[in-house]
Amino acid sequence: MNPPASLDALNLLLDRATQERDRLAGELRRGEEVVLRARRQGEQLDGYRGEYTQRWSAQFGRGGAIEIVHCYQSFMQRLDEALAQQQRHIDAAERGVTAVRQALLQAELRVASVKKLIERRQAEQARQQERRDQRQTDETAQHLALRRARQGLALQH
Repeated sequence: MNPPASLDALNLLLDRATQERDRLAGELRRGEEVVLRARRQGEQLDGYRGEYTQRWSAQFGRGGAIEIVHCYQSFMQRLDEALAQQQRHIDAAERGVTAVRQALLQAELRVASVKKLIERRQAEQARQQERRDQRQTDETAQHLALRRARQGLALQH
């Protein structure tokens, strides 16, 4: 027995919802990788800043020309700007991951809802088929009983 058109449409909807969910799951994995790489870059940059500060603090303890101090301050300012920019990049990537995670959750709910609807439709079809089968069995039993009754009357005459 072929499924009715409504089940065909629901199965098509399920396929599309599943594809969208799978696409979003991949997008989430890629986004999480971007966040991880951005955090690592930020940590490396922060580590470099700390090493640079430590190295030049020792240098300044021995004395240094004012031009070197200005170069140090200028470079530190650029490092701070790079760290701030990296943090903005991390924050944006995390917001993107959060948005994709929410969309994935919604997609998973859609898939589950469509599956549940398909199960309900199949159960309803099974109940309808059982009623048809029972009706047919009842009708057959009635016809047999009627035939036997007629045969019984015909034998009595």
